Amino acid sequence: MTTLLRAEGIWKSFGDRPVLEGVDLSLDAHEVVALIGASGSGKSTLLRCLNLLEPIDDGRILLDDEDISDPRIDANRLRARFGIVFQSYNLFPHLSVLDNVTLASRVVGRVRRVDAEERGMRLLERIGLADKAHEHPDRLSGGQQQRAAIVRAIATDPEVLLLDEITSALDPELVADVLDLVRSLADDGMTIVMATHEMAFARDVADRVMFLDGGRILESGTPAEVFGAPREDRTREFLARFTA
Repeated sequence: MTTLLRAEGIWKSFGDRPVLEGVDLSLDAHEVVALIGASGSGKSTLLRCLNLLEPIDDGRILLDDEDISDPRIDANRLRARFGIVFQSYNLFPHLSVLDNVTLASRVVGRVRRVDAEERGMRLLERIGLADKAHEHPDRLSGGQQQRAAIVRAIATDPEVLLLDEITSALDPELVADVLDLVRSLADDGMTIVMATHEMAFARDVADRVMFLDGGRILESGTPAEVFGAPREDRTREFLARFTA
């Protein structure tokens, strides 16, 4: 496998509060990595650091062996190689679903509107939202909005898709549709890093699972290793509480 993304010794603090403490992470092309851990363990911050939404204090991040954490780098150019989906959808409320999906392709990628909309409609058709293409986000359910946000993130063909607790704001009955979409993207070979509290989903879909605790990756391995035979006491304690 080809290593696509690598983080080496990432440190990040907010004021006097350390959030990430020497995190190392590697991601192969077409690999799915699940980040698990308690709230406040650093999962979301790590995702935001990976695509340069948050500057790091120390360490480096490499994408295809290019040091993208170099302060001289064009951050906007690098962010275009990532897709990111947040907990709260973050769709533009004044734009239609189709305009949300095609905006980055048209403005950043300079794709012609007709071509961007053709691809956008194919993607919306795939997830059953073609009939909502010209609706505004507030006319959609939470699950529909989150699926639209995922389609927006993949419409530009990103090299890496970052998913930040994308089901945490959804009612339980809406979660399955969103997870089914992520599962299909993984089956298609999308490279994904996802922070999640959906343990069964992480076990079934991820190639590797990383357990974060106190800003450090305390344990990493296959789902069978981390869920079936965790090495660290803290991992066992977390999983036991989560299962309970």
